[in-house]
Amino acid sequence: MPNKLKKNYAFIDGQNLYLGTRAAGLDLDYKKLRIYLKEKYNVEKAYLFIGYIPENQDLYAELQEQGYLLKFKPVLPARNGMKPKGDIDADLAFSVMRYYKEYDGAVLITSDGDFDTVVRYLRKKSKLSAVISPNKDKCSALLKKAAQDKIQFLEEVGEKILKTNEDVFIVKTENEKAPLGDETQSSAFS
Repeated sequence: MPNKLKKNYAFIDGQNLYLGTRAAGLDLDYKKLRIYLKEKYNVEKAYLFIGYIPENQDLYAELQEQGYLLKFKPVLPARNGMKPKGDIDADLAFSVMRYYKEYDGAVLITSDGDFDTVVRYLRKKSKLSAVISPNKDKCSALLKKAAQDKIQFLEEVGEKILKTNEDVFIVKTENEKAPLGDETQSSAFS
C-alpha cells in the first residue's frame, strides 16, 4: 500500500532533531517539516517529544500551532558539569506501542541507536514507513542497520524543510502558554 493511502503517525525525538540539524548546519523550519511529513508520508499526527522548560512557553505554543502534538518530559537540572537533560527515549518508544493499533505506519525522526529494537519490530510487522535521521554523520549504525531501506537523512531533503531569507520570524506580543491538555501532559499515559 503506498504511503499516500496510509494513516501514518510521526514520533519525533525533539532534542535529537534540534542538535542533529544544528550540527549538520541545517536551519530547520519546523512548519515546513510538518508540511513535508504530511505530503510525503501522509502523517496525520506528529508527536514531538521534548524536555519541558517553563521559559519556552512561546516556542511550545508555536509548535502546537504548526501541527505538532507535544509530549513533555521534565528536564533534570545540570549536575557535575553535565548539561540539563530531558530523557524522552522510553516515552517515545512507549507511545509508538501505545498508538500501534491507530496507525498504518510509523515515521521515526531520530539518529539514536536506542530505537533499533522499535524499528526492527515495526519493520517485522510492516508498520515502518520511514526513519528520518537529522544528521547522516551522527546517525547510529544500529539504527541504519535496523531501518535498512527505510532510512532517510534530512540533509537530503533540502530546501523543502529549511528556513529561507524570505521566512520572517514573528515575535508574539502576548505571553502565551502551551495548553496542558491530554496530548501535552508530561508523561501522562492513560
